[in-house]
Amino acid sequence: MSSTRRHVTILIIGSGIAGCTAALTLADAGRDVLLINAGPDLDDGNTPLAQGGIIYKAADTPRDAEARALEHDILVAGHRYNNNRAVRFLCRQGPDCVDNVLIERAGVDFDRNEDGTYNLTREGGHGAHRILHKADYSGRALMDGLAAQVKIHPRITCLHNHSAIDLLTTHHHAKNSQYRYSVTNRCLGAYVLNAETGEPETILADWTVLATGGVGQVFLHSTNAPGCVGAGISMAFRAGVELANLEFMQFHPTALYEERSYRRPLITEAMRGEGARLLDDRGDAFMLRHDKRGDLAPRDVVAQAMVEEMLRRGVPCLYLDVSGVKQDLPTRFPTVFNQCLEIGIDIRKEPIPVVPAAHYFCGGILTDTFGRTSMPGLYAIGECACTGLHGANRLASTSLLEAAVWGQSCGQHLARITASGREAIPRALAAAIPDWRHEGNEHHDDPALVAQDWANIRNTMWNYVGISRTASRLHRAFDDLRALSRHLHDFYKNTAISKPIVDLFHGCQAAYSITQSALRNPRSLGCHHRIN
Repeated sequence: MSSTRRHVTILIIGSGIAGCTAALTLADAGRDVLLINAGPDLDDGNTPLAQGGIIYKAADTPRDAEARALEHDILVAGHRYNNNRAVRFLCRQGPDCVDNVLIERAGVDFDRNEDGTYNLTREGGHGAHRILHKADYSGRALMDGLAAQVKIHPRITCLHNHSAIDLLTTHHHAKNSQYRYSVTNRCLGAYVLNAETGEPETILADWTVLATGGVGQVFLHSTNAPGCVGAGISMAFRAGVELANLEFMQFHPTALYEERSYRRPLITEAMRGEGARLLDDRGDAFMLRHDKRGDLAPRDVVAQAMVEEMLRRGVPCLYLDVSGVKQDLPTRFPTVFNQCLEIGIDIRKEPIPVVPAAHYFCGGILTDTFGRTSMPGLYAIGECACTGLHGANRLASTSLLEAAVWGQSCGQHLARITASGREAIPRALAAAIPDWRHEGNEHHDDPALVAQDWANIRNTMWNYVGISRTASRLHRAFDDLRALSRHLHDFYKNTAISKPIVDLFHGCQAAYSITQSALRNPRSLGCHHRIN
């Protein structure tokens, strides 16, 4: 078998908390795993950027009562559009998953009080202090712990600088026409671009897990890592996999406003949980005019209120006053403190300029509690998946927990069904899958052209499919993205494949899919704020 073609039992695409948790769970059960990611190391996604923390459990509260209380908070934040089964599953599986996977297996050392108990914080939408954290770099601590274990596990093979191009399926790729008459269209792995060689590779897999992260980079202002362009959504759409809730894009209310910044650094919601307040340009608090929960209202409410205030006042940003935070700021929030200090703002003396930014994707590839999708052989976990947990709006600090819980559940399920050791893809079917075929070797991936196409996507999504939407804006976005999609297919048809081209196609398809879902849903709810 050539180096550009391999057949593995389990392929995991993506190396954040979801992908790493699934890989460790499978490897610990004795299964061999191939884990690929687009960056030079495992931490190229959103996980290490998470600041606030991960839901655990409120202190001195009976477990069943705490599970019910958390369910209530998730449902309220999600406008009761949630999948009740997924909510119950997370609330009951969450504490044990944190204990077993993150604290014991990955060795994450969450902050503690002087008496040795965990220092639990509270964020918007929560009725109790139940969130574990490591200062304000919780995601980094989680990622470091998981990655260290993944790298040393003998049953996990990691391939960095490998970007998924397309999913392999029986109906779309098998050369033998007889396989296309099967009622079932099965996932068979993926075409993958090796950035080091510049060549596509064929990875056949009995079972494929998408853990590709979010879509924030299709918007002009985003807190997401550069690679979060909706690759999983794009590939699943093309393969005919069921998607859900794509219109629900959560915008984080507080990203650092700084003109020179491309990716806007996140200002953790935990600051408001500890007493910070949002102010307008005159220094007046305004959130109580919009919601009785004030600065601790759920994110969709706060983001929409901020946009309304900015438009009303004609200002480019608002301010976060952290003078009400009683803890030592450089110690409790070192990431925020240092990011602000780098641009000349001492948060001990002056408020932080903030704006909303695209943050978390509540929709994605429809899955069950095992991560199974509508396509046999394909699983999805983490931000690219839609479990229904978040409904129309995500409750703060549920994302890391969802990724860990579903990563573990997916790994356990795949470990059970692969116990026999039999290959799920017959050799004849594997042989019927061709390697990637180059349509041309022209070099049209001019950085200026690619940058302009990205500018079109991001400005269209921000202006027309952003925090507040109208029918006319969405129709304009639909027309513009449809035209851009046709243009990309025509212009790059004979262009040699490259990572910028792969990312651009994924981003355009993801943006187009989100716009179609937003246009189809006339109901204003949560993150999908329709003015008319």
